[in-house]
Amino acid sequence: MASFTPLHGPERDAHVGVPSLQDAIARARNVLAEKGQANIHSQDEMIRAATGLHWVLLDLLAALDAERGVQ
Repeated sequence: MASFTPLHGPERDAHVGVPSLQDAIARARNVLAEKGQANIHSQDEMIRAATGLHWVLLDLLAALDAERGVQ
């Protein structure tokens, strides 16, 4: 079995600061537009797109949770 480091570890990747919901939505839209131009045949570009979208989604969910008062 191969050893690997997962993309996300809740303990390792805890949010230090949570963006406002408005900022998180704007960033999500920008990154989605940017990563939507990635070459689907490029492994490097797909990894970068997945990683970028992963972090944007985490920020968006953290902002939504903060808006609702959920921790």
